[in-house]
Amino acid sequence: MSLTRETVLETLRTIADPASGQDVVSAGVVRALTVDGDSVRFVLEIDPARAEAYEPLRAEAEAKVKALAGVTKVSAMMTAHSQKAPPDLKPARPAEQKGPQQIPGVKKIIAVASGKGGVGKSTVSANLACALAQAGKSVGLLDADVYGPSQPRMLGVSGRPASPDGKTILPLRNHGVTMMSIGLMTNDDQAVVWRGPMLMGALQQMMMQVQWGALDVLIVDLPPGTGDVQMTLSQKAHVDGAIVVSTPQDVALIDARKGIDMFHKLNVPILGMIENMSTHICSNCGHEEHVFGHGGVANEAAKLGVPLLAEVPLHLDVRLAADGGAPIVVSKPDSPQAQVFQSIAADLIEKEHI
Repeated sequence: MSLTRETVLETLRTIADPASGQDVVSAGVVRALTVDGDSVRFVLEIDPARAEAYEPLRAEAEAKVKALAGVTKVSAMMTAHSQKAPPDLKPARPAEQKGPQQIPGVKKIIAVASGKGGVGKSTVSANLACALAQAGKSVGLLDADVYGPSQPRMLGVSGRPASPDGKTILPLRNHGVTMMSIGLMTNDDQAVVWRGPMLMGALQQMMMQVQWGALDVLIVDLPPGTGDVQMTLSQKAHVDGAIVVSTPQDVALIDARKGIDMFHKLNVPILGMIENMSTHICSNCGHEEHVFGHGGVANEAAKLGVPLLAEVPLHLDVRLAADGGAPIVVSKPDSPQAQVFQSIAADLIEKEHI
């Protein structure tokens, strides 16, 4: 039987927190638990005034976890709780140039991109992440759209991520998806006014300094266009594939072609294209109309030799669900709209992209 996160948590629940009388898991003392093969890491977040008194508890926790079958290495770090805000994501200077790296604990990285804004890329990202989680995958979602972060609203996540040691950031979680966004670090009406080096540094920190845990896939919701964020992601992290979202009209497809060309130049494989807002069916009379045209993405995909993953309809429920903090695959999982995203997730899993 393989070692699981729940097995470790059950073991830690046998240890009492002297301050609260609860077990250390229920008391919120255990943070940033990661199970990576036969290695286990976790943080005990405590009152700095009681560090010496908690040392026996740390040793007990480490010994009990190490005694579990399949565990060969345990790292139990004790850190003082801090009320300070999470670390500033603006670096003092640009990070040193390095080649593509694996994000610790993350098996696959898939970027969701678009050539232009307003085509529903973030809606697709949120629904795809939730659909993959429903399919049993461990999923993370990185909102890399720094200037227009929308994933906190779409996933119904609020509050600021904690940073137990001033360096590692603990992401938030909802609907089975672990999520990190610059929108969690700023106020809703606060603009992010950063130049390229600041963007690059912030993105690298959100990739490498966030405690993602063990993930089957990290979905990266990219900003529109072919700018610094796209280049930084592809150059700093090993991206396993990209999905390009577009609406059918020619204006959107012109920019989608540029996005695809960018990924080709960065040696990132294109897993497929998605035609969003493909068709609209009137809720009153049932008449179907193609508001933005139809078939343009399918033709483009065929021309480029990449799969057409889906044609997503334009539907009011999709918008209402996103605004309400529960994507359509969560709020109405049996609806035809949700089934489109579930089909995309199943297709990616079947083709072993995830």
